[in-house]
Amino acid sequence: MQYTINVRGRLLDLSQPLVMGILNATPDSFYSGSRKQTEAEIADRANQIVAEGGRIIDVGAFSTRPGADEVSLEEETERLKHALQIVRREQPDAIVSVDTYRPLVARRCVEEFGADIINDVSEGGITGIVGKEIHEEGDMFQTVAQLGVPYILMSVQPTLEKMMQNFAAEVQRLRDLGAKDIILDPGYGFGKTLAQNYEIMNRAERLLELDLPVLVGVSRKSMIYKLIGGDPTTALNGTTVLHTVSLQKGTSILRVHDVKEAFEAIRIVQQLG
Repeated sequence: MQYTINVRGRLLDLSQPLVMGILNATPDSFYSGSRKQTEAEIADRANQIVAEGGRIIDVGAFSTRPGADEVSLEEETERLKHALQIVRREQPDAIVSVDTYRPLVARRCVEEFGADIINDVSEGGITGIVGKEIHEEGDMFQTVAQLGVPYILMSVQPTLEKMMQNFAAEVQRLRDLGAKDIILDPGYGFGKTLAQNYEIMNRAERLLELDLPVLVGVSRKSMIYKLIGGDPTTALNGTTVLHTVSLQKGTSILRVHDVKEAFEAIRIVQQLG
């Protein structure tokens, strides 16, 4: 699919799939290998993502896994400020997204700390930590429109039909507010059973009917190891399988822990035509 998004005046071409590398400035993300807190760890991870073929660095500071601890707005902001400053210093030309569902945090990250994209796992405020309602000051859709930055809208709906209905209404509201560059994320692992995750992936090409680029985040998630055994540390092979399926169904961005392997999957799938 031929998509481009405007990132602070630079057009990002999504006609060829891209890799978004995960940088978690947290002590408790579900995959221990992604936790980066010290200055050296954050710098090394940012450089690794770019060196291995990642075009976007996704920085998060609040784990949304089931059972995760609450993090105050102030703590999340400070973690992101620290991490984003290091990422910007190390990779000034990289595209940086901020993984937050808090409108006030998103605004500061874009206006003050150099983030280019907002990656919102709450579907505009429906949920935060898995299974918990959130009550945040501000409206994410209005914030995105005011900031004029690309926005990743992630679904927490359990079925493809409900997801498509909600996406259509939410995209219309975003458009009415003035938002322009919207990326859809089906939200694997959020509000879905194991079977529902696979049912959605099996028909994920339907998402292209909304005529927007699609991001997929399945990297090392429980939908892999709850099916075949193991844990996040053993789920790389299953991740690559699901990345391959997702690419064949038209995915534009893979959000991943393992950048090199995802980049290789893209190259191989592209070779197949």
